[in-house]
Amino acid sequence: MTDLPPLPENPENEQDPELAPELFRKLRQKEGKWVEWGQACAYLQKAGYNPQEIFEATGFEPIQQNQVIVGSQVYNSLLKGGASEEVQSYYSQRGSDVLYELRLLTEEERASAAELTFKHKVDADEVKEVARAIKDFSRLRNLPEGFSAHPGDAVAYQTWKQARQKSDLQLRSRFIARGLKFAHTDTARKKIEQLLTDFTVVPQRPAPLLPFYRLESEAEMSRVLPVVGELPLTPDELKAVPLVEENGPFNMVKFEGVGAWVPLPGWQVVLAAEDAVVILCRSDRFPNQEQNTPEPVMVAIDRAQRKWDSGSYFVVDNSGELDFVWFESEPDVELLGKIIVIVKPKKILDRELTKDSWQIDE
Repeated sequence: MTDLPPLPENPENEQDPELAPELFRKLRQKEGKWVEWGQACAYLQKAGYNPQEIFEATGFEPIQQNQVIVGSQVYNSLLKGGASEEVQSYYSQRGSDVLYELRLLTEEERASAAELTFKHKVDADEVKEVARAIKDFSRLRNLPEGFSAHPGDAVAYQTWKQARQKSDLQLRSRFIARGLKFAHTDTARKKIEQLLTDFTVVPQRPAPLLPFYRLESEAEMSRVLPVVGELPLTPDELKAVPLVEENGPFNMVKFEGVGAWVPLPGWQVVLAAEDAVVILCRSDRFPNQEQNTPEPVMVAIDRAQRKWDSGSYFVVDNSGELDFVWFESEPDVELLGKIIVIVKPKKILDRELTKDSWQIDE
């Protein structure tokens, strides 16, 4: 059904220098069907183009890219799930917004749900309720009396429940009509028809409040830093840690491969660092530490600060291993980063005691 060439699954490893410009052109001119647009957007994103770049080159806004990408994936699951040719043909031409709402369903549920939405001409507004009804129905331990596992009965069951919760006869009638529209089996239809003479109202159980909490201060915003490792370490190991890029309102960090990460409070010195990493060591690694028992510490380093000043400690290459040094005058060695903060662990008198919250409260 598509005029696109076969797209590699890992475009970053199988680059075709001519394919990306061709996909950009097709998207810009809106050639082909929407499913092809979704495949093209997915390919370009995997090839390293971010949604904003694709938008500027094609006019497809990021939210539209996401819709056609996810919708095309759902469409492909219809093919695998055995949807009828009529349904396949219909949704290959239109309905990306409808298929997008079916993304949370299983492959088998998507195919049958698409059959249902096609049969009843469900639009983008109504499909959200349909998808949620099917998903909630699939989580039930046992099938409710009178209702089958068909997606039409799943929607009918939801409307049956909603109708029973309404004392307003007009609202109640609307839900009954909707249930009769979607009911697939005669038994489900009869269950709903009973509400025409049974006016018993079953109160709706209120949902519990969601535990929302809004961050109010910078100090509550932790900063996640990569951990280089524990001394002894080499300069190459320090340099090998990637630059961390934080995204979104919660400073989300994404990374690939194996790595360790540690959160630090949003202290100003941490937030101001351009390229911060953490090294673990013992407190006796540093001079002038008057304490009987050395303890583990986290040493936060800003690799971007390599200009000497007499008021700071720096990281240097000491015969192939990292070392922390203070220089009274400007040294003739390469500075690998500046120590911005050394974090000691919180003192806990009895760690086992903290496991019993009732004891802490007292």
